[in-house]
Amino acid sequence: MVERHIMIAVDSSDNARRAVLFVGDFFGCYEGFQVTLLHIILEPEATFFPNNDERQKWLTDKHTEAKKVMEEYKHILLDAGFPEDKVNVRIDTMRAPSVADCIIKEQEEMKCCTIVIGRRGISKKEEFIFGSTSNRIIHEAKKCAVLVIE
Repeated sequence: MVERHIMIAVDSSDNARRAVLFVGDFFGCYEGFQVTLLHIILEPEATFFPNNDERQKWLTDKHTEAKKVMEEYKHILLDAGFPEDKVNVRIDTMRAPSVADCIIKEQEEMKCCTIVIGRRGISKKEEFIFGSTSNRIIHEAKKCAVLVIE
């Protein structure tokens, strides 16, 4: 049986949590699925911080927050029926123009067949000005399905 790899791109938002719950409810009782929980920390330019100590503190705080959320999400998937060896957690710190770029890059490297993301609750005006992560992923991801959970 071919193993199917699902990447859930998450943060600490309610919509990300709903995405994890969706995957657990929808796929947790089936065999042959591997899940990677992916949390991206976009690191600001070095000039953003007054010194390296501040940069390190910021990174440490972000990693601590991410680990806490990822543990909760992992337990949701385990409780839904995924075997522990089929649930991976990745917290990546990257410098990139957007989170969408990072998610697409990770999907290509991991060869995931599905990306699951929570839709960020932004207005049409904000989406026009800032862009939508989920919209970019829908249009730019190749060779995979994209599920956007609201």
